[in-house]
Amino acid sequence: MPPRTNPTARQVRLGAELRKLRERAGVAARDAARIAGVDQGKMSLFESGRAAVSEERLRKLAAHYGCSDRAYVDALAAMAGREARGWWDSYKALQPQTALDLAALEWHAPSMRSLQITHVPGILQCESYVRALFAYMVSDYTAEQLEATIEFRMCRRQVLDRPDPPVFTAIIHEAALRMRVADGKVAREQLHHVLNATERPGVTIRVIPFDAEPFAGMGYSMLYLAGRVPQLDTVQIDHLHGAVFLDAEEELDHYRSRWRQVEESALGPAETRDFIHRIVSES
Repeated sequence: MPPRTNPTARQVRLGAELRKLRERAGVAARDAARIAGVDQGKMSLFESGRAAVSEERLRKLAAHYGCSDRAYVDALAAMAGREARGWWDSYKALQPQTALDLAALEWHAPSMRSLQITHVPGILQCESYVRALFAYMVSDYTAEQLEATIEFRMCRRQVLDRPDPPVFTAIIHEAALRMRVADGKVAREQLHHVLNATERPGVTIRVIPFDAEPFAGMGYSMLYLAGRVPQLDTVQIDHLHGAVFLDAEEELDHYRSRWRQVEESALGPAETRDFIHRIVSES
């Protein structure tokens, strides 16, 4: 089978974890290749996510590297298994790979934490809000591209409709709730949509009001996606040209710390509902 030309974030992550295991064990790539029963070029493809590694081969390598963390190895083995097609696969020709990767990460995450300062979190956006947002920001989209992007964003919300939805916590700054991406009608619809989401099981929404003291986290919007084990967590941040995924240990620690910090500035869930109701009455 030829090497993958465009591996997914999940495939790249598995390869990166394999490489980390090898490097921490101080094993040379040529020796790892011999243990795996492949040549060094194939081993390089495994570690870049450009070739599939079997669960059996992965477990053999992990054992050779002396990894005793069974939960971690089991999580890697699950990633190595044949991945079922997800709803996002039908959008491969219509959406950039980073968008597909984000949908897959959301689908597989047991829990998610979203911090947004200027936008309502993606999976809490109503259609009229999304339509106004993309129509304003992306002027070079064709009508077909715009509709496909809106439809894709709407489909991302279905992760919360599953029988086993992820635990989802959102901290949203008041600025995002008051920002009018369209008119007052759309603003009210979006606020009601957020309020309705607070009634879902496993969903917690908290607001940081303008007068919260202290708060200087304006540049820390993020989506923190839990993996099956903490080592496989991922942080997604928005970039001018799309999503960026971070998973280095020091990066994960940094964003975990930032989350704990902003939590101290946020209202509780009940206070948040009252607060959003007040914004609705003023809009």
